[in-house]
Amino acid sequence: MARTAQKLITRIKRKVRVRKKIVGTAQRPRLNVFKSARHIYAQLIDDTAGITLASCSTLSTSAESLSYTGNIAAAVHVGKEIAGLAKEKNITAVVFDRNGFLYHGRIKALADAARESGLLF
Repeated sequence: MARTAQKLITRIKRKVRVRKKIVGTAQRPRLNVFKSARHIYAQLIDDTAGITLASCSTLSTSAESLSYTGNIAAAVHVGKEIAGLAKEKNITAVVFDRNGFLYHGRIKALADAARESGLLF
């Protein structure tokens, strides 16, 4: 239990440190990523107005075809979906916010899929 709590504290410290430097605008919103053991979530956030422009996750209806939602394939699906939503709203560039998670595994897969689908960051 103590190790799990320490991991969470370390992630939150990384999150706060990174969020001091990252700000999303209407022209270049923040692509925020959160992952749990079973799901992955992505949001495009305009911090100046304080609104979410678009969001998707493995809980959305388009992800029902996935057999398991806590793996890299699901992260790739969410990355492509968030890039598609960004294109619909004429957003081409974003600021990537990994939310304190290490840039590895599912976070990296989501980012790479979003880049391949046309988002610039």
